[in-house]
Amino acid sequence: MKKKSVLILCDIFPPAFGPRMGYLCKYLQRNGWKPVVVTEFIDENFFSFLEGCAEVSYIHYYNRKGFAGKVEWAITFLRDIMFGYKNKRMYREALMISEKHHFDLILCSTYRTFPLLAAWRLAYTTGLPLIVDLRDIIEQCEGNELIEHKLPGIFGLDRLIISGFYKRSLAIRNKILRDAVCVTTVSPWHVSVLKAYNVNTQLIYNGYDPEIFYPSDKKMTDKFFITYTGRLFSIALRNPDLLFRAVERLSQEKVITCDRFQIRWFVDDKSRALIAEMADKYANIEDYMKYFEYVPAAKIPDILNESSILLILTNKTGADGPKGIMTTKFFEALAVRKPILCVRGDEGCLEKIINRTRSGLSAHNEDEVYNFIKEHYLRWREGKPSEDNSDKDEIKKFSREEQAKQFVKIFDRTINDDLHRTVCDLL
Repeated sequence: MKKKSVLILCDIFPPAFGPRMGYLCKYLQRNGWKPVVVTEFIDENFFSFLEGCAEVSYIHYYNRKGFAGKVEWAITFLRDIMFGYKNKRMYREALMISEKHHFDLILCSTYRTFPLLAAWRLAYTTGLPLIVDLRDIIEQCEGNELIEHKLPGIFGLDRLIISGFYKRSLAIRNKILRDAVCVTTVSPWHVSVLKAYNVNTQLIYNGYDPEIFYPSDKKMTDKFFITYTGRLFSIALRNPDLLFRAVERLSQEKVITCDRFQIRWFVDDKSRALIAEMADKYANIEDYMKYFEYVPAAKIPDILNESSILLILTNKTGADGPKGIMTTKFFEALAVRKPILCVRGDEGCLEKIINRTRSGLSAHNEDEVYNFIKEHYLRWREGKPSEDNSDKDEIKKFSREEQAKQFVKIFDRTINDDLHRTVCDLL
């Protein structure tokens, strides 16, 4: 049987940091769908093992590095605000591809709004149904965390530009969502927001690849490792304060020593600077910490499996905090079934899943963090492995394979409904 085909327009794709669409394409191929991707080129190599999972066209918007690269980004950003430059260029590329292939539908996946306009215009031109997948939305952050680079703060122009950009982006996004046949998103909170614009908004969580992330029988290490892998965009979104307070206390009480206990940070330079600035407020915390380069995704499973506790950073959901953020790193931590320490617990979607899967602690205060670390550390000192009381059946629900099947159900239903409408129009 000939495979059905989907044209995917997205803001980022492997080998850059684009796990959601990368893993989706991997499993679509096994479920009767051929994916073809049009995306922006990002000079990263974190997911090189997912190359080849789809036919991909990369658009190079930026070609310079260093200071010249920042100037190029600012110019492109302004051209995009004023003239929709990036969307127009992606639309032209995708239209040429659509004229050479048969597609059954269009999927647009984004963390903000680009390339929604390109996908919407392409759907109108080709008559294909449009499905929109939103991984993050502007409403989930109070600050400017979703802006990649800072704009010059001359006479407050940066704030005016960003405010105008957000208002325009939301207006465009909401109009397009109303025209989409279906919207998918990553948390119950996101669903509750987006249903105001499209009642057919469905939840498909982020997740883990079961062929890559699973428990491994690693020998006990000579140090007790608390491990964090990821990025910190701001302390407002991800706050390690409770961890630092608890570790400072454990050190002062001589429960832990720096020769046996280590917090490992696999982060980029910007994240490292944020962490170091905050850690500097606590006595001797830096003695317990070690920084590593941000590593490719293929190396992450071994790093997680050799750890004693896996750290997830977030903050309390609220007017000034994050909303509905459920990072891929959390689901990968779930998969290896090591104790998860989430600080500060969001008291929202993430905390509910931690409790439902019995996978660790979503901490609200210093005492909880102190007791959690102390319990697992003393057990490790006695040579005992961590107890695994997690709900394996619940964890399996978050595999990328299962999520691809959710997308396939939506795809199949969409083209069947579209075919039914076409037949009815002909009668």
